Amino acid sequence: MKRIIFIISLIACVLNASAQVYVESKIDSIEILIGEQTSVALSVTAKKGAKVKMPVYEPSQYITPGVEVLAHSDADTSQLDNGLLKITKRYTLTSFDENLYYLPPMTVNVDGKNYKSKSLALKVLTVPVDTLHPEKFYPPKGVQSNPFLWSDWEQAFWLSVVFVLICVLTYYLWTRLKENKPVIAKVRIIKKLPPHQKALKEIEHIKENKMSVSEDQKTYYTLLTDVLRKYIKARFGFNAMEMTSSEIISRLQQEEDRKMIDELNELFMTADLVKFAKYSTLINENDANLVNAIEFINTTKLENQPTVERVEPNLTEADKQNIRSRSVLKGSIIVLLIAGAALFVFVMYQVYLLL
Repeated sequence: MKRIIFIISLIACVLNASAQVYVESKIDSIEILIGEQTSVALSVTAKKGAKVKMPVYEPSQYITPGVEVLAHSDADTSQLDNGLLKITKRYTLTSFDENLYYLPPMTVNVDGKNYKSKSLALKVLTVPVDTLHPEKFYPPKGVQSNPFLWSDWEQAFWLSVVFVLICVLTYYLWTRLKENKPVIAKVRIIKKLPPHQKALKEIEHIKENKMSVSEDQKTYYTLLTDVLRKYIKARFGFNAMEMTSSEIISRLQQEEDRKMIDELNELFMTADLVKFAKYSTLINENDANLVNAIEFINTTKLENQPTVERVEPNLTEADKQNIRSRSVLKGSIIVLLIAGAALFVFVMYQVYLLL
């Protein structure tokens, strides 16, 4: 009795496992004309995790003599209830011979066991030909030219005229641009020493040449006062080069420390006596005036001054007008070139469509 129960249970398990695998095939159309295509959908229902191998056909491989497989799709998997999966793959078929074809079952391998689908049928039909009336068959007609219609070519013609006018105008403007010589107007950026550094550098040059101990005291004081005048002009903004010593001192008294101005006044007075009254100074007096000049520069200097200078070109009104004219000509030529190129491409495309 136990053996019988065991055998029945074993058979039930095997039947249950087999029942979980189901193979189905469907054809989209059982009738096609010669050269047309139809599709066969092969579906496999199996438990989740099962190893399923669908049949694979090479392109142009015959599934049965007279019917070939053109292509096949990737497997499409969908999930069902009770832990089952449905895998579907589509095969595209065609035939070039009229016949009723028997499509054999397709074999699917699931977990090492083969399962077959049902067989299908495919009927291939030819195009009906009326063989009873051969007089209705005509040879192919020759190539005929379309009649010329001005309305078809009108737009392309007038656009071509506009293109030619653009080319002529562009050439004219180009010749005008070549005749109109450009004005070279470069903006220069030059290094600029602050006024106090420039003045101290010139005084250092005077010291290196030992002008203070030279017998030519007039040259010494001329160089020293010229350095101070140029420094004052750059630092304070008034033209000290064209002013007398008293005028410079009077102007500086309005802005600077009185003690520093007195020392500078003494330097200018000594210089005037040497240059105009042939006054002779002592060496220590020359050195003291040199120190006073340096002290004045260091006291009145401005820090953090720009070290570069932008030098704008000095252009006349005619030069400016010339630059503007050339800019207008260049811009016009560029616009005309772009418009001409676009118009040329459009006209060629219109002619291509008409031909």
